[in-house]
Amino acid sequence: MMSDTRTVKFEQEIPDVIAAMVEVHKVMNGHNLDHKIRHLVHLRASQMNGCAHCIKMHTREAREDGETNERLDRVIVWNHVSDFDEREKAALAWTEALTEINSKTDLGALRARLRQHFSDKEIGALTAEVAGINFWNRLGVARH
Repeated sequence: MMSDTRTVKFEQEIPDVIAAMVEVHKVMNGHNLDHKIRHLVHLRASQMNGCAHCIKMHTREAREDGETNERLDRVIVWNHVSDFDEREKAALAWTEALTEINSKTDLGALRARLRQHFSDKEIGALTAEVAGINFWNRLGVARH
């Protein structure tokens, strides 16, 4: 007997959850987190999570907002290149820490690094962005 391996049509099966998350993103947009930071966060988390659809979408959106191909090509190695400023690097470090949870990660040190560049409100918005993209990535990966 063959197993049923079809993907779940989330939009059909849990439309209320999808609609609620779309509304959450509208609220998050109102917090005015820097668009370049948002694009970098979305792309880096999507890379880490292996969500091909999201990588393609967020790369396109970042380009449309003026991000360069060179920087987008190097997001995956952000910590080893000079393309990103300290503010962006702090956001990317936070993104990685919250995307791949590791009990040995010093979140306090990462928060201190963030506070050199972001207000607590911005850190809240950034954290919500990381959580949101991880939600969408997991739905996307579940479709593979």
